[in-house]
Amino acid sequence: MTFPYLFIFKMIYSLITHPVSLIVDGNLEDHWNTCPKVSSVLSLVRVNSSDDDVAPLRVCPGMRFQVADLLAHLQAAPVSTNDVLLKPYLASWDELIKFLEALGPMVGLISQEIESKTAIIRDLAQKAEKEAEKIVKDRKRKPQLSFGYTSIRSMIKWELENGLVDFHKQTNSGCRTLLRLHRALLWLQNFLQELGKDGSEEERLRSPSDLCKETYQHTLAHHHNWWVRKAAELAFLAMPERPYFYQLVCVETQSEAAVVLNRVVRAIEEVYERNEVALQEHGMLDLP
Repeated sequence: MTFPYLFIFKMIYSLITHPVSLIVDGNLEDHWNTCPKVSSVLSLVRVNSSDDDVAPLRVCPGMRFQVADLLAHLQAAPVSTNDVLLKPYLASWDELIKFLEALGPMVGLISQEIESKTAIIRDLAQKAEKEAEKIVKDRKRKPQLSFGYTSIRSMIKWELENGLVDFHKQTNSGCRTLLRLHRALLWLQNFLQELGKDGSEEERLRSPSDLCKETYQHTLAHHHNWWVRKAAELAFLAMPERPYFYQLVCVETQSEAAVVLNRVVRAIEEVYERNEVALQEHGMLDLP
């Protein structure tokens, strides 16, 4: 078997047998649905818009991923002037995981790693909640609002105060895990933004596969080695064409898709920027 064919075989084998920590973490040694046809009439709507002049997104019957739910969770996440609530943030990832899984088994492998990251934070939050309940019971007083894993900033504060963040070696802290999700969110934000661009009639729209590869190269690829980058790009080759995405977000044309995706991108951007500032303020943008 010549080298190119052996190389491709190894990439496929890695995608199948090493789904954990490959795309999001970028460590090859440690780890690496079909959509029903859109109904012509959709009577169900979900009120999730913070813009009074924008109609709520439609709900697609029979589909596991619901863009309306994604937008609702994203819009519920920002709190105060600079914080993000953890529960709706993780719920947003639950929907994004469904979105990735709907793109087929190759791309869906990435969602397995993301899901493992959200599970880490949820487990830490559950443990902190039990500890908080114990403190309340022992001291007979209410916990402070910032205690534990209520929001991104309260999680950072809690983990720093309890020595859970290591700036020199890998750990399963919520802050390190958040950073991995944060980087992946930037990639998805850029991908959805490019996918939502409404070109002119004369302009040929680029394939989702090309857009996904390009946005990956501008974001997540910076944190991955050569082997991981090639494996990721191989997975993107299996990405569906645009009509599939129309069905996925419950629209029929590129113009309609642009409206929906741009709203999602704006909501992601708000969450991303708040988390970026919080991580940067505490020197956590390069946690190992």
